[in-house]
Amino acid sequence: MESSATAARRPAAQPEPDDNPWHTSAACRSDEAGLFFAPSKEPTAARLAREEQAKRVCARCPVLIECREHALAQPEPYGVWGGLTAAERRVVLTRRRRRESEIRLPARIAG
Repeated sequence: MESSATAARRPAAQPEPDDNPWHTSAACRSDEAGLFFAPSKEPTAARLAREEQAKRVCARCPVLIECREHALAQPEPYGVWGGLTAAERRVVLTRRRRRESEIRLPARIAG
């Protein structure tokens, strides 16, 4: 158990960065989650229409970039996040990795 003197010397608690997480401002919070995630065995035409509808919600979202970066950093394997489908996010990640390796390659040759 901590003494009152020790507690008095401890700095006041700082607010956590997640006290107001980005997703609390997301436009999709008021939409059906099924719009952003595919039901099993969804026909291709229905999937494409649903994804386009989800992307329209994302397009008006004030935290689109934060959402996209979250999905890329995790990486989120399913659904529409930050206006990108899972397949589109895989392309972005592949391009980023390629670009990063191209940047590092000249440094190794010069070193």
